[in-house]
Amino acid sequence: MYVTITDFIKEWNKEARLTQQVLDGLTDDSLNQQVYPEGRTLGRIAWHFTTNIPEYLAHFGLKVKESEYTESVPESAEEIAAVFRELSSQAAQVIEQQWTDESLENVQKAFGREETNAQILMGLIKHIVHHRGQVTILMRQAGLKPFGVYGPPKEDWIHLGVETPPL
Repeated sequence: MYVTITDFIKEWNKEARLTQQVLDGLTDDSLNQQVYPEGRTLGRIAWHFTTNIPEYLAHFGLKVKESEYTESVPESAEEIAAVFRELSSQAAQVIEQQWTDESLENVQKAFGREETNAQILMGLIKHIVHHRGQVTILMRQAGLKPFGVYGPPKEDWIHLGVETPPL
């Protein structure tokens, strides 16, 4: 759990960088890849976790710039990646400016339960990580090689001297 804002910002920046690399690997065509026929598209999932950042922070009392982004998923993968870059950077600034180490201990109602602000911030990261995992699977289904987030994708094991990736 985060004890200082600096601890959170380090983790946030690391996860945002990893997410950015995943988003930078998307193509416009891949945005239409669906989980199942009636399910969300890859573009919808990526746009959801991107545009949710300021909404999430505002819900828990942080003052953020009103979102100018609509619910409509852009047709450009590059636009989604650019907006994520902007909003993830703004999130770090807002949190650093408005919360202190002490405010991480404050308790709020979050999704029907009591959580500290530190837990709430952890929830923001977990939300993005959860959906980032969905995006990497859909990338593979769309014929793209996903970025290796916590380890290399299967195609890169050979560069590590491993012909068959471990199970």
